Amino acid sequence: MKRSIYRQLLEWKASANRKPMMLYGARQVGKTYILKEFGRNEFDNLVYINCYKNQAIETLFAEDKDVSRILLGLSALSGQEITEGKTLIFLDEIQEVPDVVASLKYFCEDAPGIFIVTAGSLLGVMNMAGKPFPTGKVNILHMYPMTFDEFIEAMGEDKMLSVLQDPAQHNLVNSLLPNYIELLRQYYFVGGMPEAVGEFINSHTPASVRKIQLDILSAYEADIAKHAGKDTPKARLVFESIPSQLTKENKKFVFGALRKGARAAEYENAIQWLVDAGLVYKIPRLSKVGLPISFYMDKDTFKLFVLDVGLLGAMAQIPPSMMLIGNNVFSDYKGAFTENYVLTQIMPVPETLTGYYSKENSTMELDFVVQAGKHLLPIEVKAEENVKSKSLRQFITVDKADSGLRGIRFSMKGYISQDWMDNVPLFAVNRLITQFAKDS
Repeated sequence: MKRSIYRQLLEWKASANRKPMMLYGARQVGKTYILKEFGRNEFDNLVYINCYKNQAIETLFAEDKDVSRILLGLSALSGQEITEGKTLIFLDEIQEVPDVVASLKYFCEDAPGIFIVTAGSLLGVMNMAGKPFPTGKVNILHMYPMTFDEFIEAMGEDKMLSVLQDPAQHNLVNSLLPNYIELLRQYYFVGGMPEAVGEFINSHTPASVRKIQLDILSAYEADIAKHAGKDTPKARLVFESIPSQLTKENKKFVFGALRKGARAAEYENAIQWLVDAGLVYKIPRLSKVGLPISFYMDKDTFKLFVLDVGLLGAMAQIPPSMMLIGNNVFSDYKGAFTENYVLTQIMPVPETLTGYYSKENSTMELDFVVQAGKHLLPIEVKAEENVKSKSLRQFITVDKADSGLRGIRFSMKGYISQDWMDNVPLFAVNRLITQFAKDS
């Protein structure tokens, strides 16, 4: 399956300032697959080493950080010749051997002509007790579940994708609205975890897809139990509460919903663990809408979302038939799926930062505010047929009337332009945000 991050890997290969690459991402988002494809397609040979329970690798990297010696050892272990400029070295599951991470500094300084990539858990890498992180000596990429664009390409709908990604074809997109909505309905159920997408394409059996989703969630539960330590019960409680938290009208995370009298200080470590593991996205409230939005983030007030909309459906135990037949998945659950979906389409876009805005002593709220490159995008999300944008209109035409800002509403309708706002179909979220991010 094609992944958009492949283009970023090609840019890394071509860069004159290339450093060793670290690819982060949650379990099973496709890190190993895409790096193997990159190595096989773009290099003469690929040297792949999995560091998990690999005593030879632990010994090789523990002795010293002499790059020539390490390269000789990797060549011997893989049975392949390592040629500068022609071989890609791929070290997988690097969080299992902290000395591998530390060695990347020396690859950068002493062997800049060697192409080396790594993959692993951000959580594991950032918690290497006593081992230095090679700050400034590595390039870092983050990988996410498949976007809707990647999903429809994997489904063989190349022409639909081509039309969707062409800014000159808005009228044609509007005429094909039912076709895109049917694909979006399927994506809400399947989500973007590559194994679930592959199973849906191959078998088209909802029960098989749901089993894979539940297996992935079980693996995440095991990771929490293995790595979260004393915060394990709290991390589980937070993670399992997200579906019900998102069905509230105000989706701000409420600690009291976890248990009576719960306080933020008790759960902040557990939440940070889930964020670092890539299982949830934490979106802070903005006290003001302006550039850069990082200046106005209130880290104590936030929303939590699940990394994948398909996994959200599995967590909520919603029957596949309710998601695949009719418009229940769009109209029910108070927009929980729709906001979560929109965020999962924004997160993979480079050069973006996301928050949400609510006005003090008012019910006015913007679902998201995205900084995409040099652009500031106030966003309202509509899951139902009623697309009146009271909060967005108030913000754009009254509160920020002289700012030059233009609102964006994502909804089930097609492209519509008004003097203060553009309506963009829900299935075009990733394309629109990417367009703004590139224009920077």
